[in-house]
Amino acid sequence: MLNDRISPRVREIPSSGIRAFFELSSGNKNVISLGVGEPDFVTPEHVRAACIRALNNGETGYTPNAGLIELREEIARYLHNSFHLRYEPAHEVMVTVGSSEAVDLALRAFISPGDEVIIPAPSYIAYSPITHLNGGVIVEVEAGAREGFKLTAKALQKAITPRSKILMMNFPNNPTGAVMTYEDWLPIAEIVKANNLIVISDEVYAELTYNHTHTSIASLPGMKERTIVISGFSKAFAMTGWRIGYACGNRELLAAMLKIHQYTAMCAPVLGQIAGIESLRNGLPEKDEMKASYNQRRAFFIDGLREIGLPCHEPQGAFYAFPSIAGTGLSSEEFSLQLLTEAGVAAVPGHVFGAGGEGYIRCCYAVSQQKLAEALDRIERFMRVLPARRMTS
Repeated sequence: MLNDRISPRVREIPSSGIRAFFELSSGNKNVISLGVGEPDFVTPEHVRAACIRALNNGETGYTPNAGLIELREEIARYLHNSFHLRYEPAHEVMVTVGSSEAVDLALRAFISPGDEVIIPAPSYIAYSPITHLNGGVIVEVEAGAREGFKLTAKALQKAITPRSKILMMNFPNNPTGAVMTYEDWLPIAEIVKANNLIVISDEVYAELTYNHTHTSIASLPGMKERTIVISGFSKAFAMTGWRIGYACGNRELLAAMLKIHQYTAMCAPVLGQIAGIESLRNGLPEKDEMKASYNQRRAFFIDGLREIGLPCHEPQGAFYAFPSIAGTGLSSEEFSLQLLTEAGVAAVPGHVFGAGGEGYIRCCYAVSQQKLAEALDRIERFMRVLPARRMTS
């Protein structure tokens, strides 16, 4: 038996709840999957063409550990033009294997055993397991429906202890689609500075902010030096399989992350980096077109859910709906399993996203409007027979 050779911390963390429902529905062509957060767009042709040219030219080797300087320069220029963030490409920007590696590197670089990591929840499912693997103490702060799924200064202040070290955040939020405005960030920033916290800000959905412009907490006075901004190309640029992300921030903090990166991934894939350069130089119009399409689907799907009888907070960012299923009397796990097996629609139960997630399901609307319409029809039929089924069970 080799099971006792596995690290106890690894045994203790759960498998991904998102991937679990993906695996249940995988291969079944009759299932409409609203489970995995992946754009239905293909990476634009000119981006693919740039990589084909590079491949034909033999550009297949390692890059510098921190990434191609050309890509870091484009990232710095893009963040300045889009979100008023200023970073020096040589020392304040590093390229990673997707934004997921950047999150992992940041938490590993900064956590000492016993350090408390404050995580507003519901939140992306990876933050808590990575914290646990590194000996950190997970402190979930519920950012629930009453607060519009936003982090409040009152909730953050209540969670602070002498062991608090990191505030790990994701806005626009996965799974709720909530965003934070400049005014929302102001009191949060004051608490962060007063308590000498490091902020890890996962902003991979920044471009997918609707009705107004994304605001990074790093843009507030005194926050750049204590914030690691993480983002990537997967969501807004339809580049999930290329695995290109990045982290920006304080050069000393970034250097600590780079140490780990050197010994693990070494560098991000060179062709993915070339794709990133082409996307930032020539792919912004396609990015905006994809965002406009998501915005149309957002309105269509949210209206449809409400008409069915599933109350739904209006997401202002990302490409997820987070409707409440509390009125059905089922847990989010029960509802999601029955919806999958009986209606052929895959969604993710809200409880996997932590505090405040139970009673909700996450639906990704980055699929075609035709599939969204069919999914709504199936959910409506499922909801109609649900009361009768519960009475006879």
